[in-house]
Amino acid sequence: MSTTTTRREAKDALFAGFGRIAAGLGSGRRAEIVEVLAQGERSVEQLADEIDQSVANTSHHLQTLARAGLVTSRRAGAFVHYRLASDRVLEVWLAIRQLAAEQLDDLDALAAAYLGDRDRIEDIDREELLTRLGTGDLVLIDVRPEGEYAAGHLPGAISVPPDRLDELVDELPSDREIVAYCRGPYCVYADDAVRALTAQGRRARRLRDGVPEWRQLGGPVDAAPSPAGTGGAAHQHAEGSAER
Repeated sequence: MSTTTTRREAKDALFAGFGRIAAGLGSGRRAEIVEVLAQGERSVEQLADEIDQSVANTSHHLQTLARAGLVTSRRAGAFVHYRLASDRVLEVWLAIRQLAAEQLDDLDALAAAYLGDRDRIEDIDREELLTRLGTGDLVLIDVRPEGEYAAGHLPGAISVPPDRLDELVDELPSDREIVAYCRGPYCVYADDAVRALTAQGRRARRLRDGVPEWRQLGGPVDAAPSPAGTGGAAHQHAEGSAER
């Protein structure tokens, strides 16, 4: 084997190694898994439920991601829990999502088909939110599932899981604007919450980004578990927000 051939084969192997990362994310299901794991650790069963797949299919996708070095796992009793391998994985995922938004002509139509019409949904950026968090003139609600809230949420946020919005909305202060946030710009929970709140005559906006983007840019995150459990808990968090 000549030196030239050896070097060519070595280069092929090197770039095939780079390609393993792209291949790991080369599935919509695996991209969705990364989006969910960006919110916090999950068991295989929880992920399967989240992405509407069987446990076997979900496990297969996770093994592909693990071989690419994108996720790691730990065993707790009978369950295996997965998380992103590092913050760099999150950075890559956010960059891919942004690149898709810039380069794919049909992405806006695809997003609209899932998220619905956003023309009547007002939003707020992180800079304005950071400024207003200290004034006490708004209520910040986290409309992701409770486990994601417990894994890390914006300071002062009240946990209002998507399946409990109707139950907890009356306990939110009625004299302040409500800002809802969820997983990120392509998450439907905040949109649905703002639509429901405005339909009831409440002032509401959605945060353009989610916790992963907030964390990546150095925003403060509170990881202390604070279950939404009862109406009293929701009220207590609301009062805490007012004092900020």
